[in-house]
Amino acid sequence: MDKTIPHRLSTLGHPQRLAVFRLLMRRHPLPVPAGEVALALGFKLSTSSAYLNTLFQAGLLTQHRDGTSILYGIDMPAVQETLGFLADDCCRGRPDLCQPERRLPLRVLFLCSANSARSIMAEGLLRARGEGRFVALSAGTQPAGVPHPQALAQLRASGIGTETLTSKPLAALGGPFDLALTVCDRAANEECPLLPGLPVSAHWGLPDPVLTGDFAGTFATLERLIGALVALPIDAMDRRALQGAVDDIALTLLEKTP
Repeated sequence: MDKTIPHRLSTLGHPQRLAVFRLLMRRHPLPVPAGEVALALGFKLSTSSAYLNTLFQAGLLTQHRDGTSILYGIDMPAVQETLGFLADDCCRGRPDLCQPERRLPLRVLFLCSANSARSIMAEGLLRARGEGRFVALSAGTQPAGVPHPQALAQLRASGIGTETLTSKPLAALGGPFDLALTVCDRAANEECPLLPGLPVSAHWGLPDPVLTGDFAGTFATLERLIGALVALPIDAMDRRALQGAVDDIALTLLEKTP
């Protein structure tokens, strides 16, 4: 048997390297500076760099320089190759045995830290635009307890009702989920419990309008993201196709956001 896959699995067997890998997976498809990885996980920069380099040498990460920063991302073809080996070997070539069944409507979770602005607006938008095909939910890793008034005002200005939107912890929601979207870097950096349903996940990181004051700009970006999600032919997409599609939405729309 080729040694590449066992080496990758052995590399991921180290708890701290696995934590780095999981962080980058949560932030995929956008790369993350090495210094931010260290800060998010509480590692010394030298320690974080060593873990990142080991994962890179194993073929699990990509690496490129941007000015004075080195950015790391997931080498998705390599990860897919590794998981494909596990599916063929452990699942006897039947990935359906190892993956939960997908159903419609799609239950979508928007997750951010405070669950007061970005995730609240995303939930409201998807409820309005994807009715019948999507069930929109949101939660916070450290919820503020109440939605931000300006987030609610943006929704109401577009004719979207806000009466049932609340700021709440993830534990207040029942699963399963089919798609989990983090809409802030802080939530994506944090370790989350295993979500019921083992949902497809993606990172749609947006600046915090509570800090920038740009609620209208954030709302406009979310409208484009939600519009692209609603336009997907989800009834004809398997998990792999859905994963690729939500990653592409982030790459094509968020990279163009000023």
